[in-house]
Amino acid sequence: MRAQCKKKNNHDIIGLFLHMYGIQLKKQNGASSLAVLRTSRLCQWGWKCRARLPGPQPIGPGGWTAWAPARTNATLSLEPAGRSCWDEPLSIAVRGLAPEQPVTLRAALRDEKGARFRAHARYRADAHGRLDLARAPALGGSFAGLEPMGLLWALEPERPFWRLVKRDVQTPFVVELEVLDGHEPDGGRLLARAVHERHFMAPGVRRVPVREGRVRATLFLPPEPGPYPGIVDLFGVGGGLLEYRASLLAGKGFAVMALAYYNYDDLPKGMETMRIEYFEEALNFLLSHPEVKGPGVGLLGISKGGELGLAMASFLKGIKAAVIINGSVAAVGNTIYYKDEAIPPVSLLRNRVRMTKDGLMDVVEGLQSPLVEQKSFIPVERSDTTFLFLVGQDDHNWKSEFYANEISKRLQAHGKEKPQIICYPEAGHYIEPPYFPLCKAGMHLLVGANIVFGGEPKPHAMAQLDAWQQLQTFFHKHLGGKS
Repeated sequence: MRAQCKKKNNHDIIGLFLHMYGIQLKKQNGASSLAVLRTSRLCQWGWKCRARLPGPQPIGPGGWTAWAPARTNATLSLEPAGRSCWDEPLSIAVRGLAPEQPVTLRAALRDEKGARFRAHARYRADAHGRLDLARAPALGGSFAGLEPMGLLWALEPERPFWRLVKRDVQTPFVVELEVLDGHEPDGGRLLARAVHERHFMAPGVRRVPVREGRVRATLFLPPEPGPYPGIVDLFGVGGGLLEYRASLLAGKGFAVMALAYYNYDDLPKGMETMRIEYFEEALNFLLSHPEVKGPGVGLLGISKGGELGLAMASFLKGIKAAVIINGSVAAVGNTIYYKDEAIPPVSLLRNRVRMTKDGLMDVVEGLQSPLVEQKSFIPVERSDTTFLFLVGQDDHNWKSEFYANEISKRLQAHGKEKPQIICYPEAGHYIEPPYFPLCKAGMHLLVGANIVFGGEPKPHAMAQLDAWQQLQTFFHKHLGGKS
């Protein structure tokens, strides 16, 4: 193909180029297409401008790429340009539109398993042909109103009930952004396109795999030598080793250890029993690390990780501050052991599980109260930890708000410090770092079926943004900063 291309004359190449993009130039007074091209605006576009142009970039014989305009000067600008951390806000603006031109903005990304997430919103340019998502409200689509980051938090999976999870923090999510003419999300002419990388490790953050004794984890450290306040990070049912929250927090000045506890490496494949001695070993490793500031560390847990975090804070010393996100105060699904003590799981109330009109299970009433089965109540009254509870009031996985309030009552009844509880109306179960889309329903491995997790997209997004700031402020207050 390359040898054939070299034989083509200029007129043939220009004709092929124009045909590729569906551009028709009328000959004027018998002038050749090349002459017409020279007098058209196409020849004004240089290398710096090619990113403004729509459509795929064909690779030419020399490896360079060429784009053709689609009768527009529209440019899509992002700040920061090129790349940013996932939890950073992103400024999105469009220039060069017609005055009050209706446009649709689309966003898309794929996770590591190939699942595609998409969002779109309709807008109208101002009188000067400009559009700034920080100032212009969306007129509809995946969201409406003034939502500068809506194109990310409103992403929805094409595959039903699929949760967006970052599995490899050493690579970014690549977000594709497009501007289309008109208000048809799948039918408008492409005006501009940009690609942006959303990273999970700030520049210089260090990733250190941990394989000490039985402990299987990854420690994330800020760029400069420590010591820094340390945090143990625990996720919920699903197993494996999720690192994205720890890697992001390391960029905020914390030494964070993402801890696996089952279904990873040589750890047990199931979680029929949970022995706190394993978590004690991990805690001691972090406490003794030379880049971790003592005398105590923090703990961050969500869902099952919140439940196990409460057990750690109840049985173990050295945890100064703990943030529990939608955790249970009762053992659920398995017995928790520490030395000669055992906390049996609460009973399942299958007759209280209901089916939604969409055929999903709603299990929020499916667990017996630990007030009825007191042996299943984690003995939080033994803890000297300072707690912050972050609660989604529309959590349908279990009764997170009820659990947080009962913990508060028990702590105070035993003369302990009253914990801080922050409740978020219409927030669901998975309160993640900012801009992760809501997972309203999905597979629950303990249940073995798709269940409702709860939440509404916009309030849940706002809850995630606030919770992220709240937990950082809490840890900095109680653990201090870098020594």
